[in-house]
This record gives sequence, C-alpha cells and structure tokens, in this order.
Amino acid sequence: MNAMTREVTARTRRYLALWFPFLPLDRLRIAQPDLWAEQGQDTPAVIVETVRGAMRLVALDADALAIGLSAGMTLADARAREPGLRIFEADAHADQDWLERLCDGCARYTPIAALDPPQGLLLDISGCAHLWNGEEALAREAVERLERHGMRVRHALAGTAEGAHALARFASVPAADEDAALRRLPVEALGLEEESAVGLRRAGLRTVGDLAARPAATLAARFGEEAVDALHRLLGLDHRPLAPRRPRPAVRIERRFAEPMGSTAYALQSLEEMAAEAGERLGERGEGGRRFEIMFFRTDGLAFPLRVGTSLPVRDAPSIMRLVQERIDSLSDPLDPGFGFDMLRLTVPQTEAMAATQLALEGGEARREEAIAALIDRLSVRAGQGRIQRLEPRDSHIPEQAQLALPAVESRSPSSWRRQSEPGDPPMRPIHLFDPPQPIEVVAQVPDGPPHHFRWRRTAHEVTRYEGPERIAPEWWKAQDGSLEGESAGMTRDYYRVEDARGRRYWIFRHGLYGTEARHPRWYIHGLFA
Repeated sequence: MNAMTREVTARTRRYLALWFPFLPLDRLRIAQPDLWAEQGQDTPAVIVETVRGAMRLVALDADALAIGLSAGMTLADARAREPGLRIFEADAHADQDWLERLCDGCARYTPIAALDPPQGLLLDISGCAHLWNGEEALAREAVERLERHGMRVRHALAGTAEGAHALARFASVPAADEDAALRRLPVEALGLEEESAVGLRRAGLRTVGDLAARPAATLAARFGEEAVDALHRLLGLDHRPLAPRRPRPAVRIERRFAEPMGSTAYALQSLEEMAAEAGERLGERGEGGRRFEIMFFRTDGLAFPLRVGTSLPVRDAPSIMRLVQERIDSLSDPLDPGFGFDMLRLTVPQTEAMAATQLALEGGEARREEAIAALIDRLSVRAGQGRIQRLEPRDSHIPEQAQLALPAVESRSPSSWRRQSEPGDPPMRPIHLFDPPQPIEVVAQVPDGPPHHFRWRRTAHEVTRYEGPERIAPEWWKAQDGSLEGESAGMTRDYYRVEDARGRRYWIFRHGLYGTEARHPRWYIHGLFA
C-alpha cells in the first residue's frame, strides 16, 4: 500500500475517542459508594501508591487539581497543602476491569471498540453514524449515557484514531476545522517520550504544525523515525487500524427495544428467539457453535457479558439456553436489570463444521457421546472451565510430558492414545504421577543395580519383586531446565516397577547413569499403580 492509498484509506474512516480524566475516582464513587462516603464529600480526593519507597499521588479529582496538587507529588507534600485530603489506594486491576466494562457498553455503537489505556476508549464509527442520525448525535448519545452513569468524559471526533485521541486530551473545545485543530496541538500530543518532547521544544518546535512544516527527513535525522511516524499517523498520512477488544464473530444477532425490559425472564425469552435464529444461520453454513457470548445492555450504559462454551459444536436453541441458564444460576451476583435492558446481543465467535450424525441402533455410540458432551458442558458452566479437564496426548516420550490437561470444553479433535501394554498384561505406566517426582532413599547391591530397599515419607519399604530397568533418554534437542532438585534434567532415567512386602506397587527411577552422568545418582518415586 503506497502513501497515497494509505492517506485515502485513513480519511474514509471516522473515529470517536472517549477520555475519562478521573476514571479511578469515578470508579470508586460508583462501584464502592460506602468507601467513598466514609471520608466525606467536600474535600479533594486522590489515589496514592508506593513508588520507590514513598507514597505518591497517581490520580486526582478536579478539586485536588484546582488547589495545585499534581500526579507524582509525595503524599506528605500534598497533606501539607490540604490536611483534609481524602486518600484512596490505587487498584490498577480494578481500573482495567472497569475500563473493559465501559468498552463492552460502547459496543452498542460500533463493533470495533478498542481500549485506549489507561483511561480512554477508541471507537471506529465508520459506517455506523447514520444509525444515530450523524456522528455528532452518536457522540452526544455516548457521552450523555456515560455521564448519566456517573462518569466524567471528554470526547473528540477525527479521521484518525491518533487524532481523536490527541484532540480529546489536548483540545479545550471542539473545532470546526479538524486539520487546523490538530496542527495547533502541542508536541506532547504526539505521544512521544518526555525527553523527545523536551528536545522538540528546545528546538523551537512547540506545536504539531511546527513539525509538519519541516521536511520529514530533517526531523527523522534529528529526532528519530518515531517522531515522523507519530506525526504522519496524527495527520492521517499513515493509517494503523484499531485492534478491537472483541474480534468480529461468525454470527451476530441484536435486538433493540423501544421500552427497556425490567425483567430478566422476558430478556431470556427474547434471547431464546435469538438463539433459534443463530441456529438457523449456523445450519445454513453447515456449522455449529463452540462458544456463545451474550451481552445484556442496560439503559444506564453498563453491559453484562455472559459466556458459555461447548465441547461439541451445537446449534439448537434449547441446548444453548440450558447452558445460559446454568451460567446465570452460578453467578455470585444476580443479573440485575436495573432500570431495564434496552438491547441484547448474541454472538458466536467460535464455530466448527457440524456434519449430520447417523445414530446406530437404539442410540449407539453417537448418542452416548452427545450425552457425555452435554454433561461436560453443564459441569464446566457450573464449576468453571478450568475445573473440568480432559487429558490430551502429546508427542513426547518423557512420562510427565506425554499428556496435557486442558479444559474439557476447549479440547481439540479426539486423538488416539498409544497402547502401552497388551490386554491382560500389567500396566506399563501408573495411574497417578507425582509432579514433581518425589526423592527417596534407596539401597541397592551395586550402584547401577535394581533397588532392594527404599525409604519414602519416613517409611521403609522392602522390595520383593521388581521389573526393569526401562531406560528413558532425555530430550537432547531441547534446552534442559534442571527441574529435579537443582540437578540437570538432561540425564538418563532408569525406571523400575517394584512391589513391596505389603503388595503395593510403585514406579521409581534412578536419575543419571552411574560414573558417566552422575557420581551419586539420586532416586525418585514418580507414580503409584492401582
């Protein structure tokens, strides 16, 4: 793509930037009103965190800024100016979660909504503005909705994401001439490091227009390619598409309501109709869904996401709704409609080919497989995907690396397990493996011979029968991590299946060949046979 094509592409798009200058404090006031009210309402509030052993301000409200406080100031200096300062601890994870929830709520305006951390959002509204009677009306609707929710927000519209970002933060009022407004911005709007911005100002380049008037080659030679790239992106001479928080799904269905629905039951009835429509679309494609995402949009601007997954592709509405109901029942906080849901969205971000199933007589294996998959789906929704796992074989001869535990609903296509022994023979591998292998003390007649006695967990065991050794070489083509008690993991293992005097069977190994790989090889117990 040449420069002219990039410029035309950039100018055909429109972006809306939303900036929340007081996001951490607004989040506290909205999400934790009790904590906010404990320290009163009439004094300035700040967020603090420990930086290099000192408590420093990282976020301030408008009152704190008005009395001369600033981010980076020590808490002691701030208290000297304002003894009644309200102080709250920083919680970056909570702020990030709050910003993500705001981003999900803005998905009602466009499918391409992206995070602009730490305190902003960027929306690609190209092709969406006509649904709201113009981009100004769309921006006004988004801002008013967020303000009703209690967020203080500044916004800007531009032909580039970087331009909208810069105008929202550095332009005091909206301008009729977008290009002129961008050129009046200070050089800090380019988003360069502080040293670069200081260097530009010392060279007499104080605004974006000052830089645009200089040859690009001269700027690159003196201030680096980063300054030129940032300038071109800001002015629309280069284009970099947004990375939306949620990728475009295979199937997407929305329902907007003229009157908000104040009942979750009514919302679920509408959702069932949407699930049936999604099933029809998937049937036309010959596919089924493996993951379904439902977004409940409230009138106050909040959005509540629900996600369910399946171990086999499905497209029938009753199966989808059973999982959705299980997910709702397992929520720690009930799904609160507040003043009502005014929009529902169902998306299917992950699909798989779904061929017709030929059942054997009286149900057969296919029916049993579907029943097991339905049980796995229900348990995964109730207990969490990470708690219900399935073992998948891996191509490795190292025992602890020959299988991988994955969430059952995310398992890949079934793989065949290698037969370890003939029918009727004792198993070659134990059912239970220790991770990591546990060290034991072994007595053998010769250093490289089989074990006669071993001590494990302060208990002595006399070996009455043994079988082995089974020698397993290390994966020499891989870097070794030395995971066995500081020794080199890249040593040979000699495994023995042993039975003690009480009939209990163990799988133990000597780590390292005597005299060549280790002077005194250590022993480990790796597993227990049933």
